[in-house]
Amino acid sequence: MAYRTITTLLTDTKLNAASLAAAGRLAASNEAHLDVLCLGLDRTQPGFYYAGASAMVVQDNMAQAREDAVRLEKHAQAQLDGALFAWATTGLSAQMVALPGLVAHRTRFTDLVVLPQPYGEGRGHELEAITEAALFNGAVPVLIVPDEVEVPATFQNIVIAWNESGEALRAIRAALPFLQAAERVSIAIIDPPQHGPERSDPGGALSQMLARHGVRAEVSVLAKTMPRVSDILNRHVRDKDAEMVVMGAYGHSRFRESILGGATRHMLEVAEVPVLMAH
Repeated sequence: MAYRTITTLLTDTKLNAASLAAAGRLAASNEAHLDVLCLGLDRTQPGFYYAGASAMVVQDNMAQAREDAVRLEKHAQAQLDGALFAWATTGLSAQMVALPGLVAHRTRFTDLVVLPQPYGEGRGHELEAITEAALFNGAVPVLIVPDEVEVPATFQNIVIAWNESGEALRAIRAALPFLQAAERVSIAIIDPPQHGPERSDPGGALSQMLARHGVRAEVSVLAKTMPRVSDILNRHVRDKDAEMVVMGAYGHSRFRESILGGATRHMLEVAEVPVLMAH
């Protein structure tokens, strides 16, 4: 397995600066094709229209969204000009209500989606919606890049958050190209159940699977000494001087749409290194 198509999405030149740079660096190191989707959005709440907004207002908002898409596409092209890998930009405009379907349709054939942190100062709801749409509707792995983090061409030190779940296992499989290239991999298991199927050898079966893929991993069993799992993981990342976390993305259904659960959301809020997630 290799990453042959990498996709990133732009909604803002500043908020997406780190993720665009990371996507380009990963495309170059993996000899992959980079697709950049430049989204101009009408952020008006749908209920506003139903309350009696005129067709003229709708047209004006969508015209502005189209202008934003053109501006973002020109910015992306300027950033990628002269790149030594294949790339393409696509300008798209949409209303917020159509965003999940659009993102899912445009990302479902990619190998990896690179996005900024969806939570934080100055971020609108669209970044959260894009992340959820790629993970849950597009069913593709997503690499979340914190602001001001420069992603290396090759991750040398990776932490895996392992809890025996299907989501975590899918994230690990999706991260295999990164894991195989890494020099050090740590499997972090937080407070494993005393009566679980792996109680005698926590992480043993996963270590064996990874070894057969050429990945040598050590197992770290961590006590739950802090209320939030994300805080324990971040402390372990600092202790290991890791450059990436691999973990499952968990969610629940709301109005038939999956949304990020509290633990996943908090991890993305406080992440200090890139986080590769899959659902």
